[in-house]
Amino acid sequence: MRTHYCTEVTEELIGQTVKVVGWVNSRRDHGGLIFIDLRDKGGLVQLVCDPEDNKEAWHTAESVRDEYVLIASGKVRARGEGLENPKLKTGKIEIVLDELIIENKSKPMPFDINDEKVNEEIKLRNRFLELRSKKSFDIFNLRSKVTITVRNTLDELGFLDVETPILTKSTPEGARDYLVPSRVHGGEFYALPQSPQLFKQLLMVSGFDKYYQIAKCFRDEDLRADRQPEFTQIDVEMSFCNQEDVIKVAEKVIYDVFTKVGHDIPSSFPRITYNEAMELYGSDKPDLRYDLKMTEVSDIFEVCTLDIFSNIAKDKKKNRIKALKVPNGDNIFSKRQMKGFETFVRKFGASGLGYFQMKEDGLKGPLNKFFENTPEKLEELVTRCELEVGDVIFFGAGEKKLVWDYMGRLRIELANQMNLIPKDRFEFVWVVDFPMFETEDGKTKALHHPFTMPNLEKCDLNNIEDLESIESIAYDIVLNGTELGGGSIRIHKQEIQSKVFELMGISDEEAKDKFDFLLNALEFGAPPHGGFAMGLDRLIMLLAKTDSIRDVIAFPKTQRAQCLLTSAPSVVDNEQLKELSLRIRKTEI
Repeated sequence: MRTHYCTEVTEELIGQTVKVVGWVNSRRDHGGLIFIDLRDKGGLVQLVCDPEDNKEAWHTAESVRDEYVLIASGKVRARGEGLENPKLKTGKIEIVLDELIIENKSKPMPFDINDEKVNEEIKLRNRFLELRSKKSFDIFNLRSKVTITVRNTLDELGFLDVETPILTKSTPEGARDYLVPSRVHGGEFYALPQSPQLFKQLLMVSGFDKYYQIAKCFRDEDLRADRQPEFTQIDVEMSFCNQEDVIKVAEKVIYDVFTKVGHDIPSSFPRITYNEAMELYGSDKPDLRYDLKMTEVSDIFEVCTLDIFSNIAKDKKKNRIKALKVPNGDNIFSKRQMKGFETFVRKFGASGLGYFQMKEDGLKGPLNKFFENTPEKLEELVTRCELEVGDVIFFGAGEKKLVWDYMGRLRIELANQMNLIPKDRFEFVWVVDFPMFETEDGKTKALHHPFTMPNLEKCDLNNIEDLESIESIAYDIVLNGTELGGGSIRIHKQEIQSKVFELMGISDEEAKDKFDFLLNALEFGAPPHGGFAMGLDRLIMLLAKTDSIRDVIAFPKTQRAQCLLTSAPSVVDNEQLKELSLRIRKTEI
């Protein structure tokens, strides 16, 4: 129906007749001369209709309104002197219409598709209209290029694209499953996969050697800006590999993606251990675009005469006292702001927040009086934290996980308030040597998942005093403070897997009930294997520099897991429930 896309009509075509199609972006009547900006996937081109040249086309143009679908033919000419638009690719030309057809009309738009301040609920109810915007098209054009690059890279590396089931067995993987009732087997349920984890391990046992999939995953969990109930991940698994082999493949995929879409990044990334990440940044996904680090100062506070500090400082295994230096903070923050930071950390469980200000004559602050007999300790604090006049130093004290958390959050809050975060910089880091287990409310669970290989070079599973001291061979790739993905070397021996279940308090019967098919496979010559998964949606969100993952998913859900466009989830009739052997709703009388 067209000879050219709108943005293909350039100066080289001046004098030629072209045919373009698309939507009306805007219409302007200048004293009888009508201008129409026509839009297609590439962008805009200006149409001109003069009643003296073509009366019929002009009458049609009079009735045109925003978002009408047009088919337009005409001759390309240069715009008049001083009338060029440097913001448009087609800003030096226009098309003088010979023929104009209204292919379809549009009702008045419920919102301006180029206005990003429109209420999100309105946009999601009309998502198919929001997708007409240039911003949306650019995002999905980017997503398409990224996906193609991922496939090409993994294909070149010898990986096989294999689809795994969507209807599967419910297994405990950290989040709640979405369940699907079976009509054939009344009272029984499938689960939508939280990840292809178990199936990709089975493919390694099958001898496929290298697998990948752009996989749909489903998790029924609380939502936020970077989380959706259904999401897409780049899923990779390989046999006869170690951690270095897997990281090398992941870095190759990331490098190819970023360079393909125009970003210059290194081909390999730095690494820090999980323990280093928590001690320095209070997070296992640290943002390294700015240099605010925590310093451990428990030993200095052992002599503090304020009991709450000295008592905490005595148990260095369980507790932490962390110092966070803010360069020149004394000249940046008012006393009111300083008090506000204490209010901020209290929201995350802190009992308080201490601080010193570095003055010409030394450290000054509410804590000075508790070091009256040991001034040398304050001098040691100045040296250790490399303080200079004008710096402020905050202190958090308490149980280590709690201190890590709220001081890590304070670090981010300070960076935001001080505008320390460069927006156009990509800073990658691998976090490695994760703990195998974590304990919550007296219950032991796997930090990643229960199929992660413990680092047997550093521990004896038959002689464990502290479960949280066991390291796993697991690794996360972090970009700008966001966990982009992660993976691990998997357990490939049945006896190790059984021991891990035992340490987690999972009985043989429970393990067999939930993981029998995997445990059975491990007894048939399972090779060493490992892999990684990266969130495709999060990757696109970071590349597109948007704040919400909903922007990069064609038809996303709200934070209440609703699709406003289709009104899902929705009630189904009793006949459907009866077919699925589900309880029939009582009809109100």
